[in-house]
This record gives sequence, C-alpha cells and structure tokens, in this order.
Amino acid sequence: MEYLPCNGCRGLCCGPVPVTAQELKIIRKALDAMPEEQRSKLQHQLRFPGTCIFYDDDNDKCGIHSFRPGVCQAFGHYSNLICFRNPAAAAEEGWDTSEEPAGILSVDFTWKDF
Repeated sequence: MEYLPCNGCRGLCCGPVPVTAQELKIIRKALDAMPEEQRSKLQHQLRFPGTCIFYDDDNDKCGIHSFRPGVCQAFGHYSNLICFRNPAAAAEEGWDTSEEPAGILSVDFTWKDF
C-alpha cells in the first residue's frame, strides 16, 4: 500500500475478490488466531455492496492485509489491475494466477464460512 493512494478509497477497489483454496486455508488459520474482539468488530461493519468482507471500513484499510489474497497483493502493480488513483504504479505486465479460484469473497464465501 505504500505505492498506492489507498487512504480515502473506502474499499471501492476491494471487490470482487477471487480467492484460491490455499488462500482460504491461510485466511481461516489467521482469523482463528485473531483476537475475538478484533474479529467481531471487523465482521460486523457495514460496507459498500460488493466490497470484500474483510475490508475494515472503520480504519479505511484491509482488515487482513498481512494474509490477503494474491490478487489483492498484485492490485495496482499490474496492467490488468490498475489503481484508478495511481495508474502509473501498474508497471508490470498482466497478472495471472496458476491456481483456479475456489470462489469470490463476499459472494461465495461470507463470514459464516470463517
């Protein structure tokens, strides 16, 4: 996020988020280790429709930043994942994953799955 102007976006670029089976395992494990109060606050926030369920609207940032999916890590840095506030940061060729997504966060996977 140090290269992208994420502050003030309110999660408008955070969705839909495809997630792989391996990423789901990592997210589940990290959420299990998250303090209950922090997890509950994140879970019960209101978000814009279509925004990732893990976007922390209260703090205007990703609520799972250290274990976020690959597409989120790539966002803004690749020509097919351009940040509209800093298009010049997308210096890499198109991003692609070798793993098929298991589904979409907020659509196929909601808080009840975690």
